[in-house]
Amino acid sequence: MTASSKMTSSTTLLSLFMKEDEEGRNKKTTTSTTLESLLMKERRNWVDLPPELTTSILLRLSLTDILDNAQKVCKEWRRICKDPSMWRKINTRDCLMYNFDFVSMCRHIVDLSQGGLLEINVDEHFLSDSLLSYITDRNLRSLGLGMCFPRVTKLGVVNAIAKIPLLETLEVTHSCIKLDLKAIGHACPQLKTLKLNSLGRLWPASDKYDSNVLDDMGPLECDDDALAIAESMPKLHHLQLMANRLTNTGLNAILDGCPHLEHLDVRKCFRISLVGNLEKRCLEMIKELRRPGDSTADYPYNGV
Repeated sequence: MTASSKMTSSTTLLSLFMKEDEEGRNKKTTTSTTLESLLMKERRNWVDLPPELTTSILLRLSLTDILDNAQKVCKEWRRICKDPSMWRKINTRDCLMYNFDFVSMCRHIVDLSQGGLLEINVDEHFLSDSLLSYITDRNLRSLGLGMCFPRVTKLGVVNAIAKIPLLETLEVTHSCIKLDLKAIGHACPQLKTLKLNSLGRLWPASDKYDSNVLDDMGPLECDDDALAIAESMPKLHHLQLMANRLTNTGLNAILDGCPHLEHLDVRKCFRISLVGNLEKRCLEMIKELRRPGDSTADYPYNGV
């Protein structure tokens, strides 16, 4: 090979290497630009999500996350967080509220609903007659109360619930006061679901009792709640009485007075004996029956 040929070959190879290098740089630049564009697009799409989609996402946050964080992210999120549609259903349970003035916060979120509040669950020992009255100045359909350390009174509960005649669901958990269920039933003729559950840590561990003994919560057998329910709540479809003291007499009265009852939960109600005719009535009438000895593992306040 002549010197001229060698030089031509070297020049050709060098040109090819330079071309490949330039193409590689261009490819990297294009890739980098594309990635940056995608990232910018992702950021833009997150900010520009339709309001209804952003609302759906924010509704999955806890109250504390919304009030303490989400509404401070940007003006659009703050606007959405103040929209009354965000506050139609309020659940204060399982929220880390220890850094909040609970009473003021509860009043604030009720105000944010602007009269559109339909469902609220309050499970704090800060609940009082005045706060309960403030909450029930709305067209509520569902009310959940946890009153392990109540500052509410029997009369306060009745007066508050009397203001919400369209109430369809009432859940009272860990109540340490004797509720006037007859007055509540007459005040809420549309009531379809009642959950009345005693304090989990005081539940009896078994059905072994001495019928002549009184425990720290009163007589072992008492049909007052059952008879009040039977007399005043004829439209009930769902009834949960955890660790109640009703007997077969009370349960029969409920079956007589609540002909639409489909779901009955009497777990830990060991004064009931579901045998014979009573068991037959329940099986014929009730679609979903939870018996006294059934597991309470799915009960959310079991260990409270």
